Amino acid sequence: MKLGQWAEQEALKLAQQQGFSLVQANYHSRFGEIDLIVQRGQELLFIEVKARSKTAYAQAAETVSIHKQRKMCKTALHFLQVWPDFQQYDCRFDVICFDFYQRFAKSLQHDFLNFTYDLQWIENAFTFDQEFINL
Repeated sequence: MKLGQWAEQEALKLAQQQGFSLVQANYHSRFGEIDLIVQRGQELLFIEVKARSKTAYAQAAETVSIHKQRKMCKTALHFLQVWPDFQQYDCRFDVICFDFYQRFAKSLQHDFLNFTYDLQWIENAFTFDQEFINL
């Protein structure tokens, strides 16, 4: 399993441990993709999952650019149009990050649980903003 797939599976496990259930994984629209959409009660989370091996350039959380945030907001709005039953839910954008201490080729198969990493779950990482997403 590659790093991105592993990270999304681990992020889903974390969300499920918090009582969330999967609504959709890898939701695509013409605007972009959302890694995980999960729900608990009347909460709906749109989750971006990031995993990085040790690098001098940036931590995983720092790689969720303004451009990516815009794409996620537009994709979330698309999801809510396609699935109107969720429009009344409290929506939130979270980012779940895995920052590994080791360097490795993330395209190769590894048992990532054998590596040391920092886990960060950023709640309300950003919000809907009509001006911000420029619809």
